This record gives sequence, structure tokens and C-alpha cells, in this order.
Amino acid sequence: MIRIAYSPVYKYQLPEGHRFPMEKYELIPEQLLHEGTVHPDQFFHPLKLPEELILLTHTEAYWHKLKTLNLTRREQRDIGFPVTEKLVDRGRYIAQGTIDCALHALEYGVALNIAGGTHHAYAHRGEGFCVYNDFAIASNYLLKENIVGKILIVDLDVHQGNGNAHIFSENSNVYTFSMHGERNYPLRKEKSDLDIGLPDHTGDEAYLDILFETLPKLIRETAPDLIFYLSGVDVLKADKLGRLALSIEGCKARDRFVFETAQKWGIPIAVSMGGGYSDQMKTLIEAHANTFRAAHEVFDY
Repeated sequence: MIRIAYSPVYKYQLPEGHRFPMEKYELIPEQLLHEGTVHPDQFFHPLKLPEELILLTHTEAYWHKLKTLNLTRREQRDIGFPVTEKLVDRGRYIAQGTIDCALHALEYGVALNIAGGTHHAYAHRGEGFCVYNDFAIASNYLLKENIVGKILIVDLDVHQGNGNAHIFSENSNVYTFSMHGERNYPLRKEKSDLDIGLPDHTGDEAYLDILFETLPKLIRETAPDLIFYLSGVDVLKADKLGRLALSIEGCKARDRFVFETAQKWGIPIAVSMGGGYSDQMKTLIEAHANTFRAAHEVFDY
């Protein structure tokens, strides 16, 4: 049974005028329940991530600034949100949700977090709407506890996973793969184990051809015990921060292929939602919901 991390804490009210679509974290589970793709008993509510697990990834200095709400204006501007106590706590629940999803995936094959995918956060700072790095926190926990030995991060958000790349630059147990818009944020890219930068306006056919060729080869080469999949839907043509040109159907085909490939190789896969910034909320929810539909189609047959 597919397990899904979600808590009402994921919802967060941003200051008036801020255009980040926070409401999607409430609307996605509502849509999935309404259409019958998932059932209420598939959801679980993660607890708050303990401090000692934060410090497996993030520096003491950065964590102190977060918990005392002592970030500078520049540091908050880099994150993109005013940093409040509720926002700091929210990220802890989301990151714990990603750890829990990894553990559920190891048992059930797949698990998904309604939020997460905060791949721009570094060990010592946040940026790009990312306070903590949930994949890094979960990976470091799993490795420390010897639950897995090798992790593959498949980051298909339109923006490069610069935080992941930097945090794991000298860790051979975590392989970072990022396929993203080459001319998109961040301006200064880090070096992942494998980066594929795509030109503006890349559409379904070219995108999927590259993914179909690359992912099975990576799995053969890395032999991971677990895949973390960042399924950002900001690759859509309709996305205001995207610059690529995937259709809704192409984005779902991407998700389905990732799930089918993981299942074929018998590799558990834990998913975080990542970005999605379409002005049309209906399009945004449909694209994110397709990730859950694809997981259901592949694993709940």
C-alpha cells in the first residue's frame, strides 16, 4: 500500500502579496481523496524532526540562527520567505516526513511526501524557498543508522539541486543526478555527480528521450539501495519559473517511467514534490496529482 506523508502543519500563510502557491499543499491531498486515487488510511502525519537529526546535515551555526530567528535580512531574502517560528517548525515536520517515506518505501516499495524536495538548502544556509534540505537529512540519517549503503537522488525539478550537490560532493554513498533547465536558477550551479542541463523550451520528446536513456544506465552503474525522487512539476510549459515546455501528459510519462524503472530493478523509491509555480492552480494541482496517480498505477496494480 502506498504511504503518503502529510500534516496540516504543511499549510502555511505567507504575507499578503507573496505569490508562492502554498495552498497546493492542502489542495493536492483533497483532490486525491476526492477522486478516489488514495484513501484516508494511506496518509500518515510525521512528527517534528529532532534537533540531533538536523545537525547530521546542517551546521550548528545555521541551526542556531533558525531556532533563535536570528537570520539576517539577506539570509531571509535568499530563502525567499520571512523566517518565522512556524516556518522553522513546518520544515522540521516535512523533513521528518521524508525520512518516514524512505522507511515506508523500504517496506512497501514506494512512499510520497506531499511537500519537500528542498534541494537548494545548503548545510550552512537556505535559499530558493528551502530552509532545510530534506533529502540530505534523510540520506544522512539512513546512512548513519546503516539502514542503506547507497542512495541515488534523481532530481527532475527544473532547477538544479545545488544544495544536494554541495552537501554530497565528497560522499560516495550518495549519487546526485540533476536534470534541469541550464539557463534557470540557480545562476551559479554546483557540480552534481551527473548534471544534464537542458536548453530553454525543451519539450516532451527530447526530455523523455534523455531520461529514458539515462536513468536505467545510472541504476546499473550505481546499484542503489534506495532512490530519492524529486518530482518537481515546474518543468511544465505553463510554469512561470520553468522555461522548459513539457505538457501535462509528458510530465506524467516522466513520473511513470521513474516509478516503472525503480519497480523493475526492485529499488524502493521515496518521493518529495519539489517545485511547481503555474499561475493556473488547476494545472498545478493536476500535474502534482499525476505523480501520485502514476505511483498508484505502477505499485497498486
